Amino acid sequence: SPVQKLVFNRVNGKRPQVLLQQVSAPEECYTLAHEENVRFIYEAWQQVEQQLDGSRSGESTCGPVQYVEKNPNPELKNFVPIDLDEWWAQQFLAKVENCS
Repeated sequence: SPVQKLVFNRVNGKRPQVLLQQVSAPEECYTLAHEENVRFIYEAWQQVEQQLDGSRSGESTCGPVQYVEKNPNPELKNFVPIDLDEWWAQQFLAKVENCS
């Protein structure tokens, strides 16, 4: 059976008062250089994805090469990536329990 995940629903679409106090952090401001860097990375990644899609469908013979391990590490055989949604839910619950 699939693992159940915690879902946080807002009552009447409103945030609880406890969260409003914690969320009152100052807004992050981004510089033009930051936005330019993000745009550059995004556009470069889009090009890589297009080239990968083209090489999979046989459109091009050159381009990016996707790495596939020939001899996988046996120690990583049972590796399970972390579920960030679940981790954040646990952190949230721990903070709520510590506050009460």
